[in-house]
Amino acid sequence: MSLVDVHNEWDPLEEVIIGSIEGARVPVPGTDLFTIDYADFGSMDRIPSGPVPQQVLEQTREDLEGLCQALTNLGVTVRRPQDTDHAATVATPDWQTDGHYNYCPRDVLLTIGNTVIETPMVLRSRFLEPFAYKNLLLEYFDSGARWLSAPKPRLTDDIYDVTREPGHRLLDIEPAFDAANILRFGTDILYLVSDSGNERGWKWLQSTLGDAYTVHPCRDLYASTHVDSTIVPLRPGLVLLNPERVNDTNMPDFLRGWDKVWCPELEDIGFVGERPYCSTWIGMNLLVLKPNLVVADDRQPELIRTLEKHGVDVLPQRLTHARSLGGSFHCVSLDVRRTGTLETYR
Repeated sequence: MSLVDVHNEWDPLEEVIIGSIEGARVPVPGTDLFTIDYADFGSMDRIPSGPVPQQVLEQTREDLEGLCQALTNLGVTVRRPQDTDHAATVATPDWQTDGHYNYCPRDVLLTIGNTVIETPMVLRSRFLEPFAYKNLLLEYFDSGARWLSAPKPRLTDDIYDVTREPGHRLLDIEPAFDAANILRFGTDILYLVSDSGNERGWKWLQSTLGDAYTVHPCRDLYASTHVDSTIVPLRPGLVLLNPERVNDTNMPDFLRGWDKVWCPELEDIGFVGERPYCSTWIGMNLLVLKPNLVVADDRQPELIRTLEKHGVDVLPQRLTHARSLGGSFHCVSLDVRRTGTLETYR
């Protein structure tokens, strides 16, 4: 039986991949990195390339180990990526760069049903990131999982346009998207059209998944990267929403009938460096373990109280440098197997 079997974001979690901080670095400057992540710096040469600070590495390693132990204590099978040399050069005939990190498996792999997809990521530094999961992918394939890799994008300079408005800087030249642009609601799949996912990306995903699924392109929802600090499904019929980004105009139609929890103002957990890699909304980046139980940041008391008022219990954990690294509990995890079956929740 396939070890990969997951249909939504909330069924009881059985197996998960948790990322690694080993060797993490900010890649060398390039048109891609500047356009997608550092346009506000105004100049490419201001990108703070190089290894993440040792303090960040050490604390994050400890935090990730604590998360793994907490999940293991609940009976969840925890897997980890292999270490890779992110300082090594990655090159194609069109460009060369170095690597980034294996901190966020949610970005690079997409699991839907018994299928795992290597996504056509938008940053060159992450072009070969699936190699860190190769042994796991082989194991999943041997168990009966369907293993696909999206067409590798060329990622030439002409797919990026830093002069455009945020949300329109990744051009529609070829399919390109990160897996974290996607949320699973059974037969309904949400796809964020943004600077980390273009229109051809959702069209490719719809054609690949076929008629059993409807992939909903969500436009003008959140301009930057990834959707999991904007919309967080908690259980069937209940969703946590970012009040600065989601409104009646851009609300995905298939979610209009769901009960809505509006995320309260979040605590600023701080960051290391000139500026954070993400906003304070990373505090609503939750990992749902089962209906009515989530992993959340223990430094967000108002969010925890809000969730508990709606019958959602919290397993408090901490990723000290979530704002510095651009990812919290949903980002650093990839659910591989959950109990449950494919259903429609509209």
